[in-house]
Amino acid sequence: MKTEVEEKFSHFFEKWVRQLEEILQVLLKVSKDHGNSHEAENEALVAKLTTHHKDYYTAKWAAAHEDVLAFFSPVWLSPLENAYLWITGWKPSMAFRLIESRRQTGLPGASLADMTEEQLKRIEALRVNIRVEEEKVERELERQQVSMADRRMVELARASSRAQRNGDAAVSQVDGLVEVALKSLLGGLERVMKLADCVRLKTLKGVLEVLNPKQCVDFLTSTSMLQIQMRKWGEKRDQSRHLECPSLFN
Repeated sequence: MKTEVEEKFSHFFEKWVRQLEEILQVLLKVSKDHGNSHEAENEALVAKLTTHHKDYYTAKWAAAHEDVLAFFSPVWLSPLENAYLWITGWKPSMAFRLIESRRQTGLPGASLADMTEEQLKRIEALRVNIRVEEEKVERELERQQVSMADRRMVELARASSRAQRNGDAAVSQVDGLVEVALKSLLGGLERVMKLADCVRLKTLKGVLEVLNPKQCVDFLTSTSMLQIQMRKWGEKRDQSRHLECPSLFN
């Protein structure tokens, strides 16, 4: 059963993805035009999609403040999508691998193959910087995970076990201390999540500042298509699995 936060964000996410698909269709149409006659249209599309992503993170941060754990095991994503999550979202360094793959293909998005030497140097510098940022976030997550086994938490676990043997009054007192400790831990996870999201946003902003409007459209087309297709593949796999493994209780 979904919590209230999970229910509300699931509805938001479904609507957000549908809107992303609508924007993608326009991006695909514009991306087929390899001329530069629609620079203003390209810039407008880039602005629309970046605003769409900002809306996502605004909603995510508001919901996570109520229930951050929902974003570490999101019920609105398929197991396939969850398998590729990096601290509640996509891994920033993925953007650089995507750019490189688009530079090497002749399919839509080939404008990225025309990147100048200056652009390539700036993208490489950004990639190195983002990898450092990723490592910082990973270390902070590790620190939060290790804190679960610190002396205070071990003592609370023992006290909770003793309290359950000694009666309701003792349990109530210890539960209050546990609640305070868990609130601190959840606050740490929320901070790590936001740090990871900031690296994601920094990556998008940095890449878009290097690329020209046409290249931005091609890059955003590729990232949006990948996200949507990953979702469709995950949903299709779930449907197939349910057909193959019917419930024993039906």
